[in-house]
Amino acid sequence: MNGTNVSTEDNHGPERYEIRLKGHLDARWADRFEGLSFTYNNDGTTILNGPVVDQAALHGMLRRVRDIGMPLISVNQVDSKVSTGPDMNTD
Repeated sequence: MNGTNVSTEDNHGPERYEIRLKGHLDARWADRFEGLSFTYNNDGTTILNGPVVDQAALHGMLRRVRDIGMPLISVNQVDSKVSTGPDMNTD
């Protein structure tokens, strides 16, 4: 085994993620998910969408979701060039 570590990741900046939650996340939690936009869907779900710096930051966000008790439906990495529809940002 040699001592060279080769990364398979491109170091081109933060990746974009879409985190879907069951229920509508109250706007008072917006500061815990800084940098992500909130979209409230008619099906009773909330989508958090935005850039996440790295895997550690993603895991931190998922811990916050767990801590506030929101059921997690899905986590998807999305193409930053693709829009998920109208944004209802809580700002």
